[in-house]
Amino acid sequence: MRAVAQRVSEAKVVVDGRTVGAIDGPGLCVLIGVTHDDTPEKAAALARKLWTLRILPDEQSCSDIAAPLLVISQFTLYGDARKGRRPTWNAAAPGQIAEPLVDEVVARLRELGATVETGVFGADMKVSLTNDGPFTVVVEL
Repeated sequence: MRAVAQRVSEAKVVVDGRTVGAIDGPGLCVLIGVTHDDTPEKAAALARKLWTLRILPDEQSCSDIAAPLLVISQFTLYGDARKGRRPTWNAAAPGQIAEPLVDEVVARLRELGATVETGVFGADMKVSLTNDGPFTVVVEL
């Protein structure tokens, strides 16, 4: 699994003109990509990592200050543009594999006590955010 975590002061995702998920920060906006060999165990490990990642102000984590997370599926994190001008998506898991694993990350975060908002898997989403810092890290398991 691959995640891009951004420290934000606010973030939202809109589908068909309707806000489906939004947070006010400090918090994290997290894009999650799934590849073919990912497992529920990796999803649980990613959730623990995101919940305790110390990238919020004063080196705090979401768990330290009960900060919210906005989690959005993002298959393009596994795009490969090394050859030519058109990326390939071969490393991205298909929806029937990826969706349950993204849902597992969200469920595990909530079990840990996190407030989690989400996008809509497979939808045409419009994501807007204010990156605080800016501060962005890639987490890969």
